Amino acid sequence: MEVKLWNDKREREMYENFSELYAIIKATEKLERAYIRDVITSSVYEIECQKLIAHFKTLSSTLKDTIPSIERFADTYKMDCPAAINRLVTSGVPATVEHRAAAASSMTSSAAAVAECTQNFITAMDSLKLNMIAVDQVHPVLSDLTTSLNKLTFLPPDFLGKVKLKEWIARLSKMGAADELTEQQARQLHFDLESSYNSFMAALPNADSSIRWESW
Repeated sequence: MEVKLWNDKREREMYENFSELYAIIKATEKLERAYIRDVITSSVYEIECQKLIAHFKTLSSTLKDTIPSIERFADTYKMDCPAAINRLVTSGVPATVEHRAAAASSMTSSAAAVAECTQNFITAMDSLKLNMIAVDQVHPVLSDLTTSLNKLTFLPPDFLGKVKLKEWIARLSKMGAADELTEQQARQLHFDLESSYNSFMAALPNADSSIRWESW
């Protein structure tokens, strides 16, 4: 006997979206495990992870009224995917962005990397001044800044900019793509970016001599 899960087109689309969300979470869990076990390279992992995160952001935004909690969705369907939930919901960026492999960071001490960070800081602050405060506008800019900061090995893991950006990206990952920062949130983010930028500039003289001279 055939069991029909939906009564109309709207319900059918909802169940199809549920199925797609389930598949994304499962795929992310498998990808995380493969990366941890060194089954795939960092570059392949990062590309595939970025795709999954992008699909997840779009789908979760569509389903935010139906599924207010991704964690509860995973519990309901007994998914047991802690790594995927952390990557998709809490972090919002690939592990390689958070912890850039030392082997892939040969240019981390170069003036080019410093210049990239400086440009990304300025871009992020200018975007807020231009009132670009939607999640799908702010998230990519902060992700780019995080990536560039992680290329600089002279910055410690507890560097102010890294800590603040991780907190903001985690916060944005729990919001819908079309959601916007409030005036207070935008002002706080700009303040955090400016403080982080000043700390970044202050850290440059403490780096090796090539950075100190080439950054002028």
